[in-house]
Amino acid sequence: MQAVPIGIVTVSDRASSGDYVDRGGPAVTRWLEAALSSSWSACTRVVPDEIPAIRRAIEELCDSESCALVITTGGTGPAPRDVTPEATEAACSRMLPGFGELMRAVSLKSVPTAILSRQTAGVRGRSLVMNLPGNPSAIADCLAAVFAAVPYAIELIGGPRLETNPTVVQAFRPPHAR
Repeated sequence: MQAVPIGIVTVSDRASSGDYVDRGGPAVTRWLEAALSSSWSACTRVVPDEIPAIRRAIEELCDSESCALVITTGGTGPAPRDVTPEATEAACSRMLPGFGELMRAVSLKSVPTAILSRQTAGVRGRSLVMNLPGNPSAIADCLAAVFAAVPYAIELIGGPRLETNPTVVQAFRPPHAR
């Protein structure tokens, strides 16, 4: 079975310029390594907090690299340079706001500032695009909250079947899709 490409985009001015060690992208990779039992490969990018750069990375990963899933990390807050949701909306044909709603709800159990987060998700072709915060512990919390729906969402948009490690997360599929 061929490895499913998954895009991981770190959005950070400092990491993209080499002034800061990227912690978000590696945190996403570690979580996926534990959660996925399907064969997959990471396609990583580190880009500055700029709509054109973020949008280009998402579009390239979806259109050229055929990533079934693209996860961004960083740039989801209210600061002027936090523009990842805007770039995601520009790159996607459909938005899936339930992902962001659930991630914020789960994060609120840990930090009251979770209400400031603007992460979202959307669809581009046969790719699911999800925004995560940049903090590694928040990344794990958010992925654990929403990932049960991710494999089925990817199948619904025409992507490949992903299997999960049930000790980390149990993928949900309705009985007719199992």
